[in-house]
Amino acid sequence: MSNSADSHKGAGRRIRWRPVRVLTGAVFALAGLIFFTSFNTAKGTNIRTDASLLKLSDLIQERSHKNGALDESNGSLRDDVESLAQRDNGGTKADQARLKALEDNAGTKALSGKAVTVTLADAPPDATAKLPGYPEPQPNDLVIHQQDLQAVVNALWQGGAKGIKVMDQRLISTSAVRCVGNTLILQGRVYSPPYKVTAVGDPDKLKNALAASPEIQNYMLYVNAYGLGWKVDDDGAVTLPGYSGTVDLHYAKPVE
Repeated sequence: MSNSADSHKGAGRRIRWRPVRVLTGAVFALAGLIFFTSFNTAKGTNIRTDASLLKLSDLIQERSHKNGALDESNGSLRDDVESLAQRDNGGTKADQARLKALEDNAGTKALSGKAVTVTLADAPPDATAKLPGYPEPQPNDLVIHQQDLQAVVNALWQGGAKGIKVMDQRLISTSAVRCVGNTLILQGRVYSPPYKVTAVGDPDKLKNALAASPEIQNYMLYVNAYGLGWKVDDDGAVTLPGYSGTVDLHYAKPVE
């Protein structure tokens, strides 16, 4: 009986897995999986430079160009509709004047006047601190961020801008200036630096508003310390394009 009991105990010991052995086996299995996945992905090529990894970027650029073409087509159709509406318009002159004022405020019509353009650009990738007492820059210190563009746009509105264009697009009340990484996404289109913001209004008031902005004053510290790009130009008389994209508002609906 004792021998039988011992044999049963021995069998129990043989099938009992130790946690360390289980963990070791799992590590080797995971390493093998990673090795196989890496080999299967690389196929003898450099993963960092594999053209297949650029497909997503190419798709984004393609969609951006397509959105731009659709905006132009939409703007042309809108002009046709407005032309037909004016031809058959039975409204009074007061109604027409009110409609024109609304169109001007909405940003759907071209706007002419004196303008100021602000250009922001990334610093050189090998930039170092140019002023004593400043630490060596981190990667985030050398690129334009969303808050930098927003600070410029907000300051120009504060300075009495009648209309603003970012790159080649007119801003309206629903426009959102957003950055993903080091690219700007504006109304479905993608842009790379340098970024240009043009505002129509009183040039002196616009430039004073830029200088008075606390956010821009903070940005100027990085301009002076690390070489971020900053330029303000008087453009003279310019014409901003009217907004040509969709003006529909999209919002969430409760599930019924």
